[in-house]
Amino acid sequence: MTGGMKPPARKPRILNSDGSSNITRLGLEKRGWLDDHYHDLLTVSWPVFITLITGLYLVTNALFALAYLACGDVIENARPGSFTDAFFFSVQTMATIGYGKLIPIGPLANTLVTLEALCGMLGLAVAASLIYARFTRPTAGVLFSSRMVISDFEGKPTLMMRLANLRIEQIIEADVHLVLVRSEISQEGMVFRRFHDLTLTRSRSPIFSLSWTVMHPIDHHSPIYGETDETLRNSHSEFLVLFTGHHEAFAQNVHARHAYSCDEIIWGGHFVDVFTTLPDGRRALDLGKFHEIAQ
Repeated sequence: MTGGMKPPARKPRILNSDGSSNITRLGLEKRGWLDDHYHDLLTVSWPVFITLITGLYLVTNALFALAYLACGDVIENARPGSFTDAFFFSVQTMATIGYGKLIPIGPLANTLVTLEALCGMLGLAVAASLIYARFTRPTAGVLFSSRMVISDFEGKPTLMMRLANLRIEQIIEADVHLVLVRSEISQEGMVFRRFHDLTLTRSRSPIFSLSWTVMHPIDHHSPIYGETDETLRNSHSEFLVLFTGHHEAFAQNVHARHAYSCDEIIWGGHFVDVFTTLPDGRRALDLGKFHEIAQ
């Protein structure tokens, strides 16, 4: 910081723990949900997605059922004015599963049947494509430690966190980037957020299959050299971890991210060893101890 000036003492974190932004956007033109519907349908949770698809399916069938009722007695063997019969006739039409005793009568009903069958085919294609796109998005399956630690390693203070591969398959050519995000003040007195890439003792692993302790030596080249817990908090410092690699099971690149606030840094702590030896002599990775930190 310059000029002895400091930003306000405390602010909510800028980055959520999953690395996403915790910033509220103001001043944008109001955007309707349908303006970016493909992105929204890919990113909503599965319960919301299933609810939307089911709701749209039921509403569409209900609308066509009302259309059949509005046309009069156009469904053979249906009870007069029965919404239930018209609804299930609509379901059979949209699903193109073939009719039982309910049969369309006349050109108007058959026109509606043709239109609904087309809507059904298009709807099925869209829904199947969305489900396929959601299922086939590769995920890294990487576990990040819940805390970072700052302790001595090989005679110098070192900022450390660790990650683990939750799957049996390996991740090839894995890369990790550690970024410091903090508030700084320019020579003109303007407060801004600056990103600092932190040098790691090892930022690439040809094969990532078990666990990996990511270490940043705090020497005189480090942006956090000479910093304390108090000064890091005053500058609203946060640490963003970015992981990328090629997953051998998906045959695609995968990525993951995690962010740490100053509250999630343990000074003077060190990670508990997660490797153990089984009674038969085999080595094992105990993920139950993955987040444990000893002083």
